Amino acid sequence: MSDTPHDWTASGFSTRAIHAGSEPDPTTGAVVPPIYQVSTYKQDGVGGLRNGYEYSRSANPTRTALEEALAAVEGGARAFAFSSGLAAEDTLLRAVLRPGDHVVVPDDAYGGTYRLVARVFGPWGVDHTPVDLSDVDAVAAAIEPGRTKAVWVETPTNPLLGVSDIAALAALARAAGAVLVVDNTFATPYLQQPLALGADVVVHSTTKYIGGHSDVVGGALVVADGAQLPVDLEGPTGTTSVADAVGFHQNASGAVAGPFDAWLTLRGLKTLAVRMDRHCANAMTVARFLREHSAVTQVIYPGLEDHPGHELAARQMSGFGGMVSFRVGSREKALDVCARTKVFTLAESLGGIESLVEHPGQMTHASVAGSALEVPDDLVRLSVGIEDVADLVADLGQALA
Repeated sequence: MSDTPHDWTASGFSTRAIHAGSEPDPTTGAVVPPIYQVSTYKQDGVGGLRNGYEYSRSANPTRTALEEALAAVEGGARAFAFSSGLAAEDTLLRAVLRPGDHVVVPDDAYGGTYRLVARVFGPWGVDHTPVDLSDVDAVAAAIEPGRTKAVWVETPTNPLLGVSDIAALAALARAAGAVLVVDNTFATPYLQQPLALGADVVVHSTTKYIGGHSDVVGGALVVADGAQLPVDLEGPTGTTSVADAVGFHQNASGAVAGPFDAWLTLRGLKTLAVRMDRHCANAMTVARFLREHSAVTQVIYPGLEDHPGHELAARQMSGFGGMVSFRVGSREKALDVCARTKVFTLAESLGGIESLVEHPGQMTHASVAGSALEVPDDLVRLSVGIEDVADLVADLGQALA
C-alpha cells in the first residue's frame, strides 16, 4: 500500500473538500488529521528539519492540512490560513502595496475592510477610491495608471449584495499592472471560483461559511498559480511571486491560525457543499416571502429576477448564497424587526448553521457611518441558516406583523 498522497485535482468539489490535505495519518491510520498542538519540533541535526517543520508560527501540520484543502477547493497554487479574515487582508495588503500606492475598493465594502484600508493603510500613505464595482466603466475610470496596485472586489458585496463581473475586472487590473483580489466569503468556493475567472488572490473569512458553525475565527488567502506582484514591485524574498511575498509576510508578522482553529475550520470545510445547498434553498424561499410582504419596501437577493446583478450571478455562480437583505422604510421599523425575531438570532457575523439577523448601520457597518460606504438606516441583513424553512418564514412574518 502506497503512502504517496493522492492527487485530488480531477475530483469533484466535495471529494476535494473531504480528502485534500487529509491523507490518513501515517503513524496510526487516523482518517482525520490530528491536532498538532505543538510549538517546536526536534531537528535531525542542525538545520535538518523533519518534513520542513521547525516552529509552528512558520508551519504546523494541522494548518498545512487546512491550507492544502483550501487550495484544492479554490483551484489555487497555494493557500495560507490566518487567525482572522482581517489578519489575512492585512498581510495581503502589506505584501502588494507600498506608501504612495492606490487601491480601488467597493463602495459598499465590508466595514472592517474599509476601516483597514482607510484608517490603517491611509496613514501609511496608501490612497483608496470607493467605486460601484458592478460598473466596469466606473472601475476603469477609478484606476490611476502607475499608482493603482490592487483592485479589491467583494461579490456579492456586504451588505447590499452587489454582483461584479470578475473576469472583466481581472482584465482591467491586469492591463493596469495591478492585482485583482476577490473576497469570496459570501459566495464560498462551492458557489464561485474567482481564480478560474482571472483573479490573482482570493480572500476568505473562514469564520463564516467555511467554518460554518460559529465556533471558530479564522481567515485565508488562496493565490493563483503564477500570480505576480504589481508591476515593478519585488517582494522581500527577491521574487515577484505573490505567494512568496505573502508567505514571507505571514511568517514575519505571525498572524497564523492555531492548530485547534485550523482543525475546526477543516472540519467545517468538509461539509460546505451540503450546507450551502440548504443555505441557498432556504434563502430563496425567505427572499420570495419577503418580496410579497406589505411591510417590506425592497428585497435584495441575487437569486431574484429583479436584482440588477441576477443574470451575471447566474453565469458566474452556481447558486445565489444564503445572505438576504431587505428594507422596511425607516430605522425604527428595522430596529423593531431585529428585536422581535425568535428563530433568527440578533448577532453579528454570518454563515453559520443558525440564522442571524442584524442592523448593519449600527452593527457590522457602524465604522463606515458618514463615509461614502454608509448603508441605508432601514436595512436589515439576514444570514439564512439551515433550520426548517417554514420556521424561518413564520418567524419573519411575526416580526414584521
